[in-house]
Amino acid sequence: MTIPAASSDRLVPLPGDVIRQASPGADDLERSVALLRQVASGAGPQRLLRLYTPAPTLALTRRESLMPGYDVAVATAERLGFTPATRPTGGRAAAYDETCLVFDLVEREEAHADPTALFAQAGRTIVDALRGLGVDARLGEVPGEYCPGEYSINARGAVKLVGTSQRGVRGARLLSGMVAFGPVDRLVAVLTGANAALGLEWDPRTFGSMRTEAPAVSRGDVEDALAAALIV
Repeated sequence: MTIPAASSDRLVPLPGDVIRQASPGADDLERSVALLRQVASGAGPQRLLRLYTPAPTLALTRRESLMPGYDVAVATAERLGFTPATRPTGGRAAAYDETCLVFDLVEREEAHADPTALFAQAGRTIVDALRGLGVDARLGEVPGEYCPGEYSINARGAVKLVGTSQRGVRGARLLSGMVAFGPVDRLVAVLTGANAALGLEWDPRTFGSMRTEAPAVSRGDVEDALAAALIV
């Protein structure tokens, strides 16, 4: 099945495809899964990158949906103007809004491939792309970060700048990531409430933004850098 592009999508002819989506609706996460299945089926390209500006969302994992404080976390998100949603990838809760850029990298995968290899390769590639824009980007977890992971991309070793998570199906793998460009107070507030409800610790000071790390770098600069680096 071929997934039609929304009216705001732009397909760029590269060795893979880049889908630039300006303002998707509430089906962001469902579309990510649909693209994963499309690539897995062989109906789509071997590799594609989707770039989009999300609606305010608190993306929770399936594991978190089974935790005792889940209903309180959901109520907190709604009270603060975020739509709670269950994301298809792993990790822990992540919050983003229209000041953020979300990207989905989807690629064909051989059976029994090591998912850690994609984390590491993509992480190093994103670090190099951001360094090319003048960001002091580094690979590795910052103590106390939201959705902690060994292959997070941090700035200065002090704040988390890009988080990545994965989902695999037979024949393809999805790697998703998010970077903030504006003030993070609103994002910090919803994560603080949700993590408290779920009994998960984190340090709000570790939430980074391009606004602080590289204010002269635009969203378009980052989109172009990611497209050039990840679609090869």
